[in-house]
Order: sequence, then structure tokens, then C-alpha cells
Amino acid sequence: MPTTRRIDLVLLAVAVVWGSSYLTAKTATDALPVPTVLFLRYAVAALACAAVLRRFGGLTRDEKAYGCLLGLTQAAVLVLETYGVAHTSAGNAGLIISLTLVLTPVLDRVGLPGRFFLAAGVCMAGVGLLVSGNGLRAPGAGDLLMLAAAVVRAGHVVLVGRVTAGRALRPLQLTAVQCAVGTALFLLPAAPRLPALARTGAVTWAQLLYLALFCGLFAFLAQTWAVQRTSATRAGLLLGTEPVWALLVGIVLGGERLTGLSVLGATLIVTGTYWGEAVERAHRRPAPAAVRDTVRHDAGTGAARAR
Repeated sequence: MPTTRRIDLVLLAVAVVWGSSYLTAKTATDALPVPTVLFLRYAVAALACAAVLRRFGGLTRDEKAYGCLLGLTQAAVLVLETYGVAHTSAGNAGLIISLTLVLTPVLDRVGLPGRFFLAAGVCMAGVGLLVSGNGLRAPGAGDLLMLAAAVVRAGHVVLVGRVTAGRALRPLQLTAVQCAVGTALFLLPAAPRLPALARTGAVTWAQLLYLALFCGLFAFLAQTWAVQRTSATRAGLLLGTEPVWALLVGIVLGGERLTGLSVLGATLIVTGTYWGEAVERAHRRPAPAAVRDTVRHDAGTGAARAR
């Protein structure tokens, strides 16, 4: 299999796994309290990271410090997501969280063109239709929590970019610290219900392992591996299919149903997200004339230095 196709399949697998995580988390929280699910999700991933790290040496001071910071913001995202998906459909959750792709550039930079905000408006209109169900109504608690999760996740993504820029921070080591932070944060809230895990069924345990090892550890490391071997644009397009998989998994495996308004809303969200991402990408890319001027300037400077 060609290398490019293999990389694309890895990125697509990450999108599918993330898309399926909403239904998995929803069914897991039907059997266990949210703090218990979050604690086990972090604890299992932390144990897996610890086992792998034994072969790669210790942690640097920066990895510990910045890993703790990112662990706090990541934990905030998962709290909002998990409580949100417990009170809305898996399809709604996956589509609403896709607003992160539009919100991240807003938090990361200023001076975006008006077309970008038109795309964001299309997304918000889509959210309104998606959560309306059989008729227009106010968003439910779960929908609002997922909106908050999208905002916090966008802030987390921006923070990751700022923290890792120019620093030698290894992805596996950062992931290990973040998992350790999450385990510590959710241990106390989960502690009263931990004895009940002895009566937890095999299906729920399988869901917890899937969330920890596949939706967490595998997805993060696979994404990092693939992005290092392809363009950010190609990776973004493939990972951007996450809400589509969330919707399909919710319908096929979760028995969720969509009304006409919900279908229209889902279409607007996906369309607006891709439109906004394309506008932001084009805005970030330097114009050809600007590139030529930069090259000429650099060449002139080099010639002057040579003289």
C-alpha cells in the first residue's frame, strides 16, 4: 500500500474513533456516573503511558510543567463533553463539537475576512436547527454543554500551539503527564462509587477501555505520527470528517433518528465548518506576490552580505 494512502487511512481511523466516542461515552454514562467514567478513562490511559514510557526515559522539566497546564484544560474539555453527551444525542454532540474548527481561528488570531464570520454564522444556524428536534425550541442542557465544550476545546488547541511552539516537547511524554493530571483530578469525585465497579458488566468495561486506549491514547499518537508525514491541510480535511462519523454511528448503532430540520442543521454545520476552515487556511497562506517579494528581499540581502 502506498505511504500516502496508509497515512490517509490512519487519519481517517482517528476521525472514526473520535466520532464513535460520543455514543460510547453516552452509553458508558448510562451505567456509571460521569466522574467514574472520566477517572477510569484517564487512569487506564495513564497506566498504558507509564508502561510505554519505561522504554523512553524520564520527563523533562518543561514536559512536566506544560503537561500539567494542558492536562487541566483537557480535563475541562472532557468534563463538559461527557456531561453534555449524557444529556443530548451522540449525533448532536459530534456535530456541535465540530464548531471547534471554526472557533479555534477566532481565538488564535484577529483580522479574519468577513467570509469567515459568514461561515461561522452558517454553523450557528445549523446548530439551532439541529437541536430543534421536531420543532424550533431552546437548546437543551446537553446541547449548551457541548457548545461550551467546543469553546473550551478551541482554547485548548490554541494553548497547545502556543506552548509547543519552539519547545522540544515530546507528544507521548505530554500525553502521559496529561493523563496523570486527569487521574488525580477525578480520583476524589469518583472514589465513593469505585467499589461498585466490581459489579460493572463486561460491556461497560469494554466501553471504558475503548475510550481510554483508542479514543485517547491511540488517537493522539496516531494523529501526531500522521501529521508529521503529510500536510496540515490534508490532515485537517480527513480529521474534519469526525462529525459525520459521529452522526452515522449514532444512527446505525445508537438507534437515533433525525428529523428534516435536524438533517438541514447537520448539513449547515458540516458546510459552514469546511467553508470556514478553507477561508482561514487561505487567509493564513501568504499571497504569491508577497512570497516573491520576500524571496527577492532575502536574495538581495544575501547578495549584499556576499559583497
